[in-house]
Parts: sequence; C-alpha cells; structure tokens
Amino acid sequence: MNKSELINEIAKVVASKQEAEQGFKAIFESIKEALQKGEEVRLTGFGSFKVNGRAARTGRNPRTGQEIKIAASKVPTFKPGKELKDAVNA
Repeated sequence: MNKSELINEIAKVVASKQEAEQGFKAIFESIKEALQKGEEVRLTGFGSFKVNGRAARTGRNPRTGQEIKIAASKVPTFKPGKELKDAVNA
C-alpha cells in the first residue's frame, strides 16, 4: 500500500479525500518533528518510533578495498507493538 492508497482508505472513514490527506500529512509531520527533537513517539497498540545513534566506524570501499571513515549518524527506528504483531501473525 502506498501513500495515495492509504489516503483513499482514510477518506472512506472521514468526509473527504482532501481531509484525509491533510490528516495524514499532519500525523507524519508531527512524528517527524518529535523525532527531530529526540523525542520518542508511542502509539499504543501500533508501535513506537524513536531515534537511535550510530557510532562512527571504519568501513571498506568494496571496489577498491580502501578503508573509509563513516561518520556517526542518527537513525529513525520503528518497533511494532504487541497488537500489531498479533494482527500480522493471525
């Protein structure tokens, strides 16, 4: 399912496709802003989003075999909740 298909599914429940798209954008913008601030976003029954740090490390260029330094970075992660896991495995 892609973004537009998800918006169409939401539009079946709310009044219009435009309202569904606005709601969809608002939810994901809010999640993105919270993660940028370093906050965790928990959606009970669905899962949680948070930011994990990756330490700097040394890698290797697969073509040349030359060692390269990979900078530290932040990575958004999602951990599914129990209800979501159960629904998928049902």
